[in-house]
Formats: sequence, structure tokens, C-alpha cells
Amino acid sequence: MTLRPARLTPADLFRLGSTGLRTRPLRVFLSALGIAIGVAAMVAVVGISSSSRAEVDRRLDELGTNLLRVAPGETAGGDLTRLPKEAVPMIERVGPVEQAAAIGVLPDARVYRNEHIPAGRSGSIQVAAADAGLLTALGAEVRTGRWLPAATTEYPAVVLGAKAAQRLDVHEPGQRLWLGGRWFALVGVLRPVPLAPEIDTSALIGWQAATTYQRFDGHASTVYVRAREDRVQAVRDVLAATANPARPGGVAVSRPSDALAAREAAESALTGLLLGLGGVALLVGGVGVGNTMVISVLERRPEIGLRRALGATSGQIRGQFVAESLLLSALGGLGGTFLGTAITGGYASVRGWPTAVPLWAAAAGIAVTLVIGAVAGLYPAVRAGRLAPTQALAGP
Repeated sequence: MTLRPARLTPADLFRLGSTGLRTRPLRVFLSALGIAIGVAAMVAVVGISSSSRAEVDRRLDELGTNLLRVAPGETAGGDLTRLPKEAVPMIERVGPVEQAAAIGVLPDARVYRNEHIPAGRSGSIQVAAADAGLLTALGAEVRTGRWLPAATTEYPAVVLGAKAAQRLDVHEPGQRLWLGGRWFALVGVLRPVPLAPEIDTSALIGWQAATTYQRFDGHASTVYVRAREDRVQAVRDVLAATANPARPGGVAVSRPSDALAAREAAESALTGLLLGLGGVALLVGGVGVGNTMVISVLERRPEIGLRRALGATSGQIRGQFVAESLLLSALGGLGGTFLGTAITGGYASVRGWPTAVPLWAAAAGIAVTLVIGAVAGLYPAVRAGRLAPTQALAGP
């Protein structure tokens, strides 16, 4: 009767592999850590990028993509043109336009906490006259206080953008600010306005107050236009000629949501680069796994020889070491996935973003580590399987 060697089931291979790993806990931990760092880097890069993209999409859904920005363009000589005083009323006559509001920058006005601060230390805050309907047109929100009501735009009151309030270190209404050579009462502070970042660094006063107290000439520097969602492009095509019929070529029309989309595309390109760096780290971790398995084969030659002498086939020996390599890589992959997810969650929480870790990123991270584990363990496994019992038992 011919004796056949027992076949090892996947459960047997798992037990053998885990036993081999438990005998060298420190080495296993360090090797798994190398894999975990690479996987964590890849998962975190994808997760942070996805969270950023989710935040951009949330902002666009919240603020809308139907906002257009009209500003003076440049002449052939490089000089800025001026929008007519009637630009806003003319734009409002366009049928699909739902709302239009303007600001007019006061280039000579500065704002300070008090009159004793030197003139050069303005914190790069621009002072601008603002329409009463600006808040609604931008979809902006007041963080503290209130907006400039239409009935009081002739009074010396000011509303600060989010960054302007930080630079001046004033956050509560009721304080007085030295603006353009006279005192203005702070009545409100805005939340950040993603589609109009220039508002964040502005001190906004009423249109009539700017005319009365700052000799404002009434020419808008920027007009914000809300159009019907389905007619945005049509409105964009006629805005230049509508805002300045005499010189339509001297009007620049843009769509702020396009800037957010462009930023998203730039972040996607950066994500690809960082993923490549994470892949390099993962390959380095794979080399570490391969090195660990080669050393393991050299150290366990007597064990291999004894098992071969007791009837284990070379295939079973190979299977044992491949199983160890796969388990080692799987430990690193799982640890790296959890670490990368935690990093993403922490970063998104600090930035106030929604946390978004795609399931495919976590699954791909684990799958890649298993492939690397199989490849890294293949050579040591083949080498172990080729050892003859007498050669292995003879020692180094």
C-alpha cells in the first residue's frame, strides 16, 4: 500500500502561518509596520482628497453654481476700465437674472482699531461700499450681529469679512473702528464666503454712507449676479455688453464656481503624485517583508528539515511560508487601513470637512498588500521548499 502525505487545508495553512509569526513578535511588528505606513499613506491621501472634494461639492450645492462675477477689464494699454454707474440696474433688466448686487472699492480708505495705529499697518483689508442686497446675492451668512439694512445704509456702520475681523481682532458688534478718518460702528461679522474670497478681507459700509463720508464716486468695482440655473451661460454671454454697452471689451465676466472646480482638478493631480509616493513606501514595506521571510527560512532550517523528514512535501513547506508572508502583509494592511482612516477623520474634523474614505480605497489597500505579501514571500517559500531534509537538518 502506498502512503500519501496528508493534504493541508487552508485552515491548516492559517494555523501554521500564525504559529510561525507568533514566535517572532517584534520582527513581525516591525515588518508589518512598514506595510502599515505605506497603506496608511495611500488611504489617507485618497481619504483627504475625497473629503476635500466632498466639501467642494457641498459648498457648490449650498451656494449654487449660478453666481457670475462682473468686473472692469483692461484696456489695450493695460489700464483698468470702469463700470458705468448704471451697470447694476441694466444687468437687472436681463430676464433670467434673479438678483444683482455690487461693491465699490474705496482705494484710499483704511480701517484700524483706533486712530493711533500707523497708516501703513492696515492688515491688507480693503474698504468697500456694498449694496444692501449683497448678502443675498452671494448666499453669505452673518456670524455675529447683523447685515447693513437698506434703511440705514447712510449711517456710519461697518460689517467685517471673516478674515478682516481676525486681522483686526474684533469679533463682537458694538465696537468702533477708525475707518477713512472717522469712527464707524461695527454692526456685524460675516462667515467666510467661498465664492467671493475678496469679501472675507473687506470692511463693508453702506453705499450711501460711502458717498457721504468717503467721497465715493458711485462706480461699482464688482457686480455679483445670480441667474437662473438653466440660463447661466446665456446670461454670461450678454453680461459684458449689458454692463458696459459702450465698451463691452472692457468688462471681465467670470464664474466663481469654476475656480472651485479648477482647485478640485489641481488637488486631483496632487493626489496622484502623493499616491505614487505612498506606493513607493508600500514597496519598501514589501521589501521588508521579503527580507523577514528570507531570514526566517535561514533560521528555521532545522524545523524545515524535521518536517520534511516526517513526510511534509516541498509544496506544503512552500505553502506554509507563503501563508506566513500573506498573514504578515494582511496585518500591516489592516493596521494601515485603520490608521489612514483615522488620519483622514482627524484632518477632516480639524478643517470642518465631511469625512469621506472611499470603500474602494480601503479594499485596494488591503488587496495590494496581499499581492505584495505573496510576491515577497514567493522566493523564500520556494527556497524553503527546495531544501532537502538532510541538508536542512545538517544546519547552516
